[in-house]
Amino acid sequence: MNFIKTTEQDSKYNHLEKMPLNELLININTEDKTVPLAVEKAIPQIETLTKQVILKMQNGGRLFYLGAGTSGRLGVVDASECPPTFGVSDKLVVGIIAGGDIAIRNAVEFAEDATNQGWLDLQNHQVSNKDVVIGIAASGTTPYVIAALEKCNENKIFTGCITCNKNSPLSEVSQFPIEVIVGPEFVTGSSRMKAGTAQKLVLNMLSTATMIQLGKIKGNKMVDMQLSNTKLIERGKKMLVKELNIDIQDASELLIKFGNVRNAIKNYKNEH
Repeated sequence: MNFIKTTEQDSKYNHLEKMPLNELLININTEDKTVPLAVEKAIPQIETLTKQVILKMQNGGRLFYLGAGTSGRLGVVDASECPPTFGVSDKLVVGIIAGGDIAIRNAVEFAEDATNQGWLDLQNHQVSNKDVVIGIAASGTTPYVIAALEKCNENKIFTGCITCNKNSPLSEVSQFPIEVIVGPEFVTGSSRMKAGTAQKLVLNMLSTATMIQLGKIKGNKMVDMQLSNTKLIERGKKMLVKELNIDIQDASELLIKFGNVRNAIKNYKNEH
């Protein structure tokens, strides 16, 4: 199969430095509008991979995201938001970035080119064939990610990927690839833009749908969320007021007593 890296092709726009500010913003937005449509075309692939993640988690497995640069950061963000949103362990969804945690804030030179490091990073978490490893790389050519997925395959670990190029080397080594083809970036090669947005949307869909299917949402509410700040405590109280038809003071006392919304609802209904 021919592999053409559309994420590196020339922008459809030129002389960006001469564009008025308003025109720059309109053109960036015009390109951004195409991203959800590209994601929509990939829904069958997203569904296939998400099913595998759900099955593995139902059997005690974990989900790993592995990436470099922007892609790695997006994986870390999605993983780090699962515990506060869904009340799960921070060991259930793990984001790993080439170069380690320092790379979340600072570019680590040549980290993405280290072909042995991705597998070593996964081994630090005792990755096993109970788990799923998803490689994230807009280009689909990141050596750190590809080499790690090859080792996963050798060790009978389920692999998926999120990439923005068709028929990339990363897709070739992934058992369950997701390809969201967003085309050339507004700034040539700047894959933190449309490609990054596409990856973020896919990660939102994958982790949210998984957690819903695992029973972490009731109705449409985050009943397992961690009450880690005032905003979330207030949200929890309102959920209880609506769900149990009680006043705000009773809701506050229930939250204090039982620690989260789901436990408060369950215990209140058992007592009444």
